[in-house]
Amino acid sequence: MSTDFQTARASLGARLRELRTEAGLNGKGVAEVLGWQRSKVSRLENGKQTPTAHDLTAWAQAVDRPDVVTELKGRLVGLETQFRSWRRQLAGGHRARQEVAIIESTATQIIRGVEVSRIPGLFQTADYARHAFDANAEFRRVPRDVEAAVRARMRRQEVLYEAGKLFRFVVWEGALYVVTCPREVMVAQLDRLAGLMGLDTVELGVIPLGAQLRRAPSHGFWIYDRRRVIVETINTEMWLDDEENIALYERAWDWMAEAAVHGPQARRLIGRARASMESM
Repeated sequence: MSTDFQTARASLGARLRELRTEAGLNGKGVAEVLGWQRSKVSRLENGKQTPTAHDLTAWAQAVDRPDVVTELKGRLVGLETQFRSWRRQLAGGHRARQEVAIIESTATQIIRGVEVSRIPGLFQTADYARHAFDANAEFRRVPRDVEAAVRARMRRQEVLYEAGKLFRFVVWEGALYVVTCPREVMVAQLDRLAGLMGLDTVELGVIPLGAQLRRAPSHGFWIYDRRRVIVETINTEMWLDDEENIALYERAWDWMAEAAVHGPQARRLIGRARASMESM
């Protein structure tokens, strides 16, 4: 999916190059007009750097095409709406992104999700979430508003108890053993996971290690009704709402879900992971 982002950014860069060429300027010439390094012009035109809105306004003025400012900014908004960098989203901390999650979850009837390395946020205990937010703030070097973020995540979980909603999640068994918090916190988290299986709004499947799969798991993703897929990478969160991508991720979900076990079998796998935590 990062290739999709690169393609979109390269397309914007090609448009900038086209405007420069039509104006009769070479790269050095437009750099001099703008007071930029020649390398910045090259990076923008080759899709190696994402321009700012100010960059696009300046470019349009430099090539004497103020009429294209709206078009160029529209392309940038589309790029940033679909591919949202964590650096920008978490500039003020984690709470704001959790508030967005509350809105998305409230507006959705059926959420389907796959997680291969962690417990889904909707199912996390406050302590597990606390350690996750704290570590992420350190990793991304963003403000630590951990307690506010935890409170927002717990508020989001209220949707689990709303009649008519359905949360269909598939978790790779390996995620039950990924310990990013004290072991006693992980034990409580696994208890919470098993307990949620009793809710009529939750369908939780666990894919056993060694299960026969049609496709190897790659990364986690969430499907909101049939209107949006949200995918997290290390540096970007992708919001995909085109029909082709939604269909692709639905197929990925189906292929993962067919290998999952539910009910007593899933409880046994969770219990086995819990026992391993207590024995260490």
